Amino acid sequence: MLLFTAKRVLSGILLLVAVSIGTFFLAHLAISDPTASLLGTTASPAQQAALAEKIGLDRPLLVQFWDWLSHAVLLDFGVSWRNFQPVGAQLAIKVPVTLSVVTFATLITAVIGIAFGMITGLRPGTWFDRIIKGISVVLFALPGFWVSLVLVMWLAVQLKWFPAVGYVPPTQSVDGWLRSITLPAISLALGGIVAVSEQLRNAVIAQSRQDWVRTLRSRGLSATRVNLHILRNASPAALTVIALMFVGLLSGAIVVEQIFSLPGLGQLTNQSSQNGDIPMLLGITVISIVFVILINLLLDLVLGWINPKVRVA
Repeated sequence: MLLFTAKRVLSGILLLVAVSIGTFFLAHLAISDPTASLLGTTASPAQQAALAEKIGLDRPLLVQFWDWLSHAVLLDFGVSWRNFQPVGAQLAIKVPVTLSVVTFATLITAVIGIAFGMITGLRPGTWFDRIIKGISVVLFALPGFWVSLVLVMWLAVQLKWFPAVGYVPPTQSVDGWLRSITLPAISLALGGIVAVSEQLRNAVIAQSRQDWVRTLRSRGLSATRVNLHILRNASPAALTVIALMFVGLLSGAIVVEQIFSLPGLGQLTNQSSQNGDIPMLLGITVISIVFVILINLLLDLVLGWINPKVRVA
């Protein structure tokens, strides 16, 4: 298991390095003149040249890359070109917002998706199974931003159960924090619930038809214990989807944070892209890839624990 973990960590580090290098050069290629975005169209050539010298754009690209990389390995991502504040300090404020919403959305996805998938998988063809499949088709077809707006109008504006916009830190009020992230989390989770429940349903049906299930039942094991064995063998499919959903929700948070006015990574990414703030975009990319690596590492460890055959892969 130790060798298996070491291989996954090494592959994650290589992925982080490759994506960071690619993002650096692609960002400079896509944003050829960041000074124009930072200063606006009214800036004079002299002002643009002064800003380029201040932020180091007058140096060769390889020199800029080495300077950024040598500091990034020490978790120093430089300063934002937009406000000249440390990138790391700003990320420390924004990351908890996005992470709390995405984690809550993933939790909602896992709990409801696994429950629906298990129930419909053990009793396929029943009225409950048909209802869940019908709801799944509708939810999967609805655009995420439209669902978010409907939730705001219904649960926030009309029923006043949750705030329509804004974010409350947990240090200020735990109840206010939960209320402020509930609607964004539900908006992100709806599509994931459909995917998880469908994958788990199919896996449960397939496992229920195996000979070992009939053997366990013939030995007199209770239905609960048999179902737990079925869930364990069917869970890799659902866990893989949940891990992929977490990664996807990080990008989906850009739209949701705009709708609910959440000061998270999504809002910061949008602002940095518009302003050509390359150091901030690089910091966001590195943090996002770290999350992806950690989630995939956790998934590999869980799958390796469930199925030892995975460890030799």
